[in-house]
Order: sequence, then C-alpha cells, then structure tokens
Amino acid sequence: MSLNRSEQMVHDYLQANPDEQRHWQGVVRATAERERDPHAAAAALDHDLWAYYQERAGVVSPFREEAAREGLRRISMRNLAEYLLRLWGPARKRPAGQPPARPYA
Repeated sequence: MSLNRSEQMVHDYLQANPDEQRHWQGVVRATAERERDPHAAAAALDHDLWAYYQERAGVVSPFREEAAREGLRRISMRNLAEYLLRLWGPARKRPAGQPPARPYA
C-alpha cells in the first residue's frame, strides 16, 4: 500500500505515540462495527483522520511545519483509513465455499 506524505506522517506519529495508537485502534474498531460496509467505514475514517491531521497541525511538530509549508487544503486519508481497517479492524469472514485469497506472485 502506498501512502501519501501526510498519511505517512500520521501513521508514523501513531507508531511513535502508543497512547494515540491505542486511541485510534479503538476508533477503527468502533467505526468498523458501526459501518458494516468496508467502503463506508473507510470513508468515515478518512473524514476522522483528516480532522485529526488538522488538529495535530495546530499543536505538534512535524504537522505544524507541514501545514505552514503546504497549508491545510483537504488531503485524502483514504489509503491510510483502508490500511488501518485491515490492520486493526475485525477479521473479515469469507463466504462459505470461497477459497482463501492468493498472495501476490
């Protein structure tokens, strides 16, 4: 999965701050439970992650520096949202009779 620079910054920040990571694990799980459709869950998380980025840009480096350079125009957080859902969301069940996904060759 390829993350844009802003998504990568959020991901790295969560990895470096265990309290923030635990909070977002809970948000991801709650969103996945509330929004049964994975696309709707990713869209909701995209919105929440962007709001988080904006909030962090006011108080935390390197978000503050990035916002000073680039401004706070809307940046997609969809790839990060989808990645976090796969990482922390509930395991998806395959329909009966469907073989497991094959890894990339």
